[in-house]
Amino acid sequence: MKSFSRRKFLQHCAAGMAAVTTQAGAWTPSSYSANTLGQVKLGKSGVQVSRLAMGTGTSGWNHQSNQTRLGMSAFVNMAASAYDAGITFFDVADTYGSHTFLRTALKEIPRERVVILTKIWTEGDDWSKPFASANVLDRFRKELDTDYLDIVLLHCQTSSNWLAHTQRLRDALSEAKAKGLIRAHGVSCHGFEALQAAAASAWVEVLLARINPFGAAMDAAPQQVMPVLKQAHERGAGVIGMKIFGAGSHVTERQRQSSLEYVWNSGLVDAMTIGVEKSEHITDAVRRTNRILRG
Repeated sequence: MKSFSRRKFLQHCAAGMAAVTTQAGAWTPSSYSANTLGQVKLGKSGVQVSRLAMGTGTSGWNHQSNQTRLGMSAFVNMAASAYDAGITFFDVADTYGSHTFLRTALKEIPRERVVILTKIWTEGDDWSKPFASANVLDRFRKELDTDYLDIVLLHCQTSSNWLAHTQRLRDALSEAKAKGLIRAHGVSCHGFEALQAAAASAWVEVLLARINPFGAAMDAAPQQVMPVLKQAHERGAGVIGMKIFGAGSHVTERQRQSSLEYVWNSGLVDAMTIGVEKSEHITDAVRRTNRILRG
């Protein structure tokens, strides 16, 4: 099975951060009127989420990310700002080290009103180990101080045979769902063959996929990815878009607008996760999304 190495991951993150640096000043709030977000169901999963999720994994690796590096107080304030803007969907992961940060934010935000998506890392690396059973969910729930997890994804699958490779863990997640410990399960993909396998699998109730019109930080060209997302969407999977701005490489005013229009107008993505690092990012994404979806 092809692995997603730490070196490749960090090289990818570095490229994204370099792009953000060169676009300094590009993140200026739009002039659109402020409105809070609406809600949508993620396919047949029954989980209802806000159209946008607050991503917490920008340059996320080795149990930290740009969001956690902001510090606890700044993270909590940003999460509160997101919630006030109608974002009730939070995208965290063990890999990002963001569980305990969201736990602190949930002291200010009602747990019962938000959806938590987290991810299980399944590949070994020089700092991490793969998790062969769903026992890791107990640790996740303790870190987040919650009795249940809304959505649990297998993190960063890259090969066509990931379903067979993760059979034991998938069975355990199905059992956890039956026990009410999680509400839905699925996968995040970082490889086109993995994405194709996910789109066809009934086990994948929620699919997190990279999509933007530029082909930046994606599994394949947009014209190849969109039909796969259509397949997943039509069979009832909840589809969540990520890397909407190409991992920070396309963040000018025009690029942000064109990417959001491309993804939302496709009708194939139920929600999207954006790795915000400032409250202005939240305001901008919410306003643009509302204007696009409401015509």
